[in-house]
Amino acid sequence: MLQAMNFTAISVEIGIAALMAVVLVTDLVLKKDAPRCPVVWLTVAGLLGVLALAVGMYPPDGGATAFYAGLYIVDGYSVFFKILFIIGILSTVIFAADYVEQTLRHKGEFYLLLLSALLGMCVLASANDLMTAFVGLELMTISFYGLVAIRTDSPLSAEAGIKYLVFGSGSTAVLLYGMSLVYGMTGTMVFQNIAQGLGLVFSLGLIGVVFILAGFFFKLSIIPFHLWAPDVYEGAPAPVTALLAMCSKAAGIAILLRVLFVAFPFLSPYWAHLLAIFAAVSMVGGNLMAFRQTNIKRMLAYSSIAQAGYMMTAMVATNAAGIKAVLFYAMVYVFANVGAFVTVSYLETKRGGADFTSVRGLAKDSLLPAGILMVALLTMAGIPPTAGFVGKIYIFSAAIDAGYLWLAGVGFVMSMMSVYYYLLVIKEMFRDVEEGEKVVEEHLRLPLPASAMGIIAVAFSLIIGVWAEPLSIFSNVAVYTFMR
Repeated sequence: MLQAMNFTAISVEIGIAALMAVVLVTDLVLKKDAPRCPVVWLTVAGLLGVLALAVGMYPPDGGATAFYAGLYIVDGYSVFFKILFIIGILSTVIFAADYVEQTLRHKGEFYLLLLSALLGMCVLASANDLMTAFVGLELMTISFYGLVAIRTDSPLSAEAGIKYLVFGSGSTAVLLYGMSLVYGMTGTMVFQNIAQGLGLVFSLGLIGVVFILAGFFFKLSIIPFHLWAPDVYEGAPAPVTALLAMCSKAAGIAILLRVLFVAFPFLSPYWAHLLAIFAAVSMVGGNLMAFRQTNIKRMLAYSSIAQAGYMMTAMVATNAAGIKAVLFYAMVYVFANVGAFVTVSYLETKRGGADFTSVRGLAKDSLLPAGILMVALLTMAGIPPTAGFVGKIYIFSAAIDAGYLWLAGVGFVMSMMSVYYYLLVIKEMFRDVEEGEKVVEEHLRLPLPASAMGIIAVAFSLIIGVWAEPLSIFSNVAVYTFMR
């Protein structure tokens, strides 16, 4: 007999789908050349409502509910990531409003694709079987294909979109092959049942895990699956680059954790060592390649590779402390990226680019965006008293306690080295503009919504940097649910 469907478990997803329909109709009703302010604020209001729904679903007792037959789980872990995704998308909609209005032709489509990507991320966070995970992953990825190439007046954007599509299609094929191997060996797609079935086909299961990891590593831009990231980050519109750096990466982490810890727990001695190797290579390679960059978006692309390596460093602990470190750092990283791309979007709109010369003298012309970018970069570097410092302490402590002292050592050294290229950007902001250089008009101001988001991101980093308990408790509840 068919089980009843619990639609309250997917109220967040229903809310997002309804908001997509309303945004689409509103955009069609407005005249083609009319400002899209109604679409923007309708999206913001809808996302605030969806965020309230998600917060209301957060289980204080660590309980979990299922939508249907255990295929779609709503627990503290999934709700944690849904709140993270909604915050990331909401922040992007707010700080990118001026950028979209001045730069993009397809304004309504931009917001529709953002919501579509958000829906895919939320599906990923709750997926408890391979097919649901694949649907969520592709919904998110296909939405990003459109977002990356949405600047029809930019050859760089079109090139980035094509590269992302080609590499993404290849990674999807690899991921599907791995999933088909696991399904063929176990006869099931549900994660808990896979864990039971793999006990009979241990060695063959390891092959499927390797292919699945390869597919997910592309989404996380882990070396050597990172070749798409620098060109795509540079060519995409700045707000889209922000989402690729924070939400897309966090979504990949969310499903990777659930797949590894729920579907493949018996293989943890093997995949933990594999993760450790890729984490070390990504931290070293990402940071070293970032040294050579003169474009901020390309620098942040390589930095994001290293950041993914840091999060994987905590995952190799294969325990609650490691998962908590990943969740804590993921939330910190989202706010750091919001702060960074508030200023980078501003630079693309007003100064026509995001290379190091575009920030030269920014602190004297526009102190607020310079200050926001500075705190965001220091957070990524892990400098106290920012939240990034606390997050990296959690990460390295989890790795050391699990016996991966060498990996924590690599992470610590690379984290210290990363300070150099972050400080290069900060130095340019406080550097005097040389005589004869092209200078934009002085006293350019961030739009009020973007300023508000930047200030919130800075406040979050500094407050959590000195008082980490609220986010720590929030993460603990999610981990408790996940480990039950």
